[in-house]
Amino acid sequence: MSAITNSGTGRLTIGRLSQASGVKVETIRYYERIELLSAPPRTRGGHRSYGVTDLCRLRFIRRARELGFAVDDIRTLLALAEEGGASCGEVRDIAAAHLVEVQAKIDDLTRLEGILADTVARCDAQRHAKPAPECPVLEVLQT
Repeated sequence: MSAITNSGTGRLTIGRLSQASGVKVETIRYYERIELLSAPPRTRGGHRSYGVTDLCRLRFIRRARELGFAVDDIRTLLALAEEGGASCGEVRDIAAAHLVEVQAKIDDLTRLEGILADTVARCDAQRHAKPAPECPVLEVLQT
């Protein structure tokens, strides 16, 4: 960790925090604005100064976003994680609701895949026809 901290102080600049967490600087600022991440203390020069706790929290947020959790759900999960006494049931309920949303998206994508595969196949069949018929892809988009 010392290779990414400021002059051995154990503090991170926003750039170093970005590097260590894999989260873009502007996204870190956004998370501060929406209060997912607390505004850090500032150096005498006015630069943000983050600690290891901020890094851990940011990694948690990044991973939750990668899994598709909404900001409000992440806010709740963070609160439950910080309380330390959160029941697994509360976390499970949030995850179960998210699972239902993911499954619905998969169903929608599966339907979309079928429509696109059929349309591309129709396009392939008509590709070399003379005179060229209407484009099946454009037909699907116009209906």
